[in-house]
Amino acid sequence: MTSPATELLDFSVVDESPDWIVVNKPAPLQIHPSKPGGPSTLWHGLRALLAYDIANGAALSIINRLDRETSGLVLVAKHPAAARAISKAMMRREIRKQYLALVTGWPAQDTWTVDAPLCRRGDFQDSPIYLMQAVHPDGAPSVTHFRVRQRLLHAPSPNAPASPFALVEAIPHTGRMHQIRVHLHHSGHSVVGDKLYGPDPHWYLRQISHGWTSQAAAALLLPRQALHSARLGLTLPDQPPLDWEAPAPPEWAPFFGAHPTSPPFAHGAS
Repeated sequence: MTSPATELLDFSVVDESPDWIVVNKPAPLQIHPSKPGGPSTLWHGLRALLAYDIANGAALSIINRLDRETSGLVLVAKHPAAARAISKAMMRREIRKQYLALVTGWPAQDTWTVDAPLCRRGDFQDSPIYLMQAVHPDGAPSVTHFRVRQRLLHAPSPNAPASPFALVEAIPHTGRMHQIRVHLHHSGHSVVGDKLYGPDPHWYLRQISHGWTSQAAAALLLPRQALHSARLGLTLPDQPPLDWEAPAPPEWAPFFGAHPTSPPFAHGAS
């Protein structure tokens, strides 16, 4: 058996320099190890990939952390000076993030903004799920801009009627926990496959107890939340702007019919 410390995991390198590396993380790959002896993570894979750099003094710092079930672009600084420079750029709001989400229903408008503060649900009512967030007037300021990229009709099974879905672009102005997912749920258009903010938050608990079942597949349609870090941009002093893109994951393709034209899809895992 290959040990987590040496296993190269199934992510792809989008771009690299002496200061940073940008990778496309698949779902459900976790970013960091959560306990000793746990499953391999992106962190393990990066350390294996950059073993030579680390042996020569590199110190990796993951800049934008994605949820386990969120795919897409992750920026990693290779040394402390690069991490400080990128952190300062973030403070100046010179890092740009754009996500894609598959959502249920057709939004009434093509563009809209959700300005709704967020806090932990358990802070103001009983909640069986500790990490669940909610819109609440006493929460932290949270703003997300949304734009419909494509309106879709999709039949979840051969004998089922087609239902409306949409491909939505999300640009978070703030960076709260689960912000995009909660703001889409608040808008009435939950992310497909979202076990917390989809049709019933108890699907999250059922997943822990029973794993992925046929009942979960019928209710959620995808085994992971359909949220993807699609574009990432960065401006550093005295350097031209940096911009990266990652195609939508291939498991979304059935929602776009036999010949999807937007967005571009990856071929194979990425």
